[in-house]
Amino acid sequence: MKTLESEVFGKYHLLEKIATGGMAEVWRARFDGTAGFEKILVIKKILATLAESEEFITLFRDEAKMASRLAHVNIVQTFELDQVEGQHYMAMEYVHGLDLSRLASRARRVGDFPIGLALFITCEVLKALAFAHDHSDEKGPLNVIHCDISPQNILISYAGEVKLTDFGISRAAFQSDAGHKVIRGKYAYMSPEQVGGKTLTRHTDLFSLGIVVYEILTGTRLFKAKNRDETLARVRRAEVPSPRGYRPEISEALEAFLLKALARKAEDRYASAGEMLNALSALVIAERHRATNNDLAAFMRTVIERAAATLRGDAPPAPLPSNRPRAPSAVVVLAAEAARPLRSIAKPRTSLAALTQTWLEAAERLGAEVWEQQEGSMLLVWVARGGLRASLSNALLCASEIQQTARTSGYQVSAGLAPGVARVAPDTRRPAEGWELAGPFYLARWMMNLSAHRGRVLLTEVGARQVPKRTSLLGRIPIQGNRYINLYELS
Repeated sequence: MKTLESEVFGKYHLLEKIATGGMAEVWRARFDGTAGFEKILVIKKILATLAESEEFITLFRDEAKMASRLAHVNIVQTFELDQVEGQHYMAMEYVHGLDLSRLASRARRVGDFPIGLALFITCEVLKALAFAHDHSDEKGPLNVIHCDISPQNILISYAGEVKLTDFGISRAAFQSDAGHKVIRGKYAYMSPEQVGGKTLTRHTDLFSLGIVVYEILTGTRLFKAKNRDETLARVRRAEVPSPRGYRPEISEALEAFLLKALARKAEDRYASAGEMLNALSALVIAERHRATNNDLAAFMRTVIERAAATLRGDAPPAPLPSNRPRAPSAVVVLAAEAARPLRSIAKPRTSLAALTQTWLEAAERLGAEVWEQQEGSMLLVWVARGGLRASLSNALLCASEIQQTARTSGYQVSAGLAPGVARVAPDTRRPAEGWELAGPFYLARWMMNLSAHRGRVLLTEVGARQVPKRTSLLGRIPIQGNRYINLYELS
């Protein structure tokens, strides 16, 4: 980053070069008015290599005029289009903060990007796109398409504002013959139709935004490869791995949302930014991912403070104590209890205390957390950080050992195994108050009680799929309306 005390550019003072891209260079600038008036803004100047292209300049002017009409709180405003000594420029709103690319990069040093904040940012961008895509003037629809949705073009202010930038120049550059030669670094955020040179619609922006959200949530690049050709090939194929494989706490509903946004065919995606926004807003409400500008601003402060502490070699600041639950995490719950068989007169071959210790050793070996324990009973939980499949496998092994050791010790086991989702607070390592009677915890206990007269582990269909040859269908339990749960026994 190049810093100057002052460089005069027309009526502006260029203070600092922020970035240089394939099409323009961007400066932080100051405008000095009368009576001490001062305003900080951004000057974007066309690169000298494009300055002689009449086609590009015409498109640049037209798109800048269009962008100036997009007055929306989530869109960076364009104030002026002009030239200084033949050098064309735009004067734009200055957003004091970070772009999403830099924020996400720094956030990875702290941990996973909070799901609630990622979805809040997505909703704000969708508001901008819904406004732009549907905007009209006195002559009719403007047919605005951004064509360059990427983390670098999503700006986050230190006050937690979210603003989409580069509306004008991105489309102008893509349609210009010269632009095809200078676009760099954004292939990984294009849509299949965009890399295929097809006519672009608003669906291309929604696909690109889907890539951004996928990468922010999972912390992995979706289509980016070692070279341009392989990246473009991946975009054309549009093969999307399950995001839950990278981050198990992503719900099935959120995964379905992402996969619809990233459908290879445009007609299979959301019909509009408004429809996509409505779907995401409903999901946010249903899964209680609510976040605000203040939450985003506080997160940015934490990320910046920790990064600064790392550079200084200091210990990172301790996180603020909070009982606020995190985003939903996939969990596997196993509730188990041992008792003497009702019709048996034989004395058990070991004590309940010794049996409990055997169970604890199995639980520890198989990665379970003991959330509750009494003599002869316990509640074990696997928080599926490494993927639900691995946690289910370990839970099933543990259930088998519990069942076998109970029998060989002369006891009858009652056990229920239920995968599910819970919001686990980082400080208490438990969900909010009342968790014992909620979701998979209640279901596991309920199945444990149901299995008391049979002496076998009961489990839901999700768990049974992992060991289909070792389970048998016990029955179907209605839960709400026409919904039901299939219960299986572990042989």
